Amino acid sequence: MDSSLIAQGLDLLLYGMGTVFTFLTLLVGVTMLMSALVNRFAAEEIEVIAGASAQTGSAVVEPRIAKAIQAAIDQHRGRK
Repeated sequence: MDSSLIAQGLDLLLYGMGTVFTFLTLLVGVTMLMSALVNRFAAEEIEVIAGASAQTGSAVVEPRIAKAIQAAIDQHRGRK
């Protein structure tokens, strides 16, 4: 009777670990597929958005604002 319980325990162990391994393998595969799809389609939109903002010239910072930002960074870092 004890060997039967051990055999049943090993069967449950293998079944449970096999199920978890299969699920995790599928999860990794589906995650990689979704990542590839997102990178494929989202990369085009990012390029379009970056190109549009570069054309408008909104990246120019006024000198007085740049000085204020630099002063805040210096103060944060402990410089005088």
